[in-house]
Amino acid sequence: MKKILLLFSFVSFFVIADAQQQDANTLHETAKSLMREGDYDHALSVLNQALQLQPNDLSILEDQAFVYYLQRDFANSIKIGEPLVARFDADVQCFQVLGLAYRATAQYKECDKMYKDGIQKFPASGILHNDYGEMLSEEKLNADAIKQWEAGIESDPNCSSNYYNAAKYYDAKGNMIWVLLYGETFINIESLSKRTDEIKELLLNGYKKLYSTTTLQTTIQNGTPFEKAVASIYNNNRNITNTALSPETLTELSTRFMLAWDEKYAAQFPFHLFDFHKRLLEQGMFDAYNQWIFGALISSTNFDAWVKANGPSMAAFQHFQGNVMYKNPNGQYYPH
Repeated sequence: MKKILLLFSFVSFFVIADAQQQDANTLHETAKSLMREGDYDHALSVLNQALQLQPNDLSILEDQAFVYYLQRDFANSIKIGEPLVARFDADVQCFQVLGLAYRATAQYKECDKMYKDGIQKFPASGILHNDYGEMLSEEKLNADAIKQWEAGIESDPNCSSNYYNAAKYYDAKGNMIWVLLYGETFINIESLSKRTDEIKELLLNGYKKLYSTTTLQTTIQNGTPFEKAVASIYNNNRNITNTALSPETLTELSTRFMLAWDEKYAAQFPFHLFDFHKRLLEQGMFDAYNQWIFGALISSTNFDAWVKANGPSMAAFQHFQGNVMYKNPNGQYYPH
């Protein structure tokens, strides 16, 4: 009889625990929905209810710290976040949320140590490399910041933010080769955000500066083997830009570049962006792709006319873009 009662108690404990877990999960999902709606006060109230059932749940505590951050209650966000990053089961988001709160309060010393700890635990996290780079940039340590963004690109080649920040860094430095490579990679990974429009403009200006400055000559003389290969092909096709830049001239420039690269350097320096260009060309979508990047920037009137005349081509490209993920493989990072 005692054994039966003991077994019943044991089973009852897990039934109750499972029910509490389900209730906590339901409350957590409700809170996340409220967060997406911007109703932070109610989200926080629901998260507190969930924590009464599961007081040590990592993901609920993370969201609680994040809501406090969104409410600009940085003290409470830090109070919750600091114990979380010390836990054995801390994940990347723990470090990310605490980093946001530290940066908001200019606690850079604590933040620096925390990011280093996080990257030591998650060395392949592009998000942590990016956020650490942004913190260093806020402190005007740009030479250190770019090292983090480059490390993030190498270790996590599909984290878009590192490309975004690196492209802007190289634009400020006048290194148009990497503005073009990183900028175009960024807009393919993150193709539908406000940042996409910003980097499209950076790309257009990058092509203008590519042939109006000494970028190509300097790169051919002093660049890495990969950089020299890129710069030499662009330099060999500079005559295309003798006329005003247009989506058509930029399509021709990219097409000639792609064909030369495929013949001379593709085996030595595999690079997904150039393979992607080749795929678009083979599938008849390269014109639409370059119109998507440059058309409206150069002339909204001409772009509208092109779309009207080439509607099926643009529709095919948009369908492709919406259904085929742009994904960089590992191992195609070239130090510079």
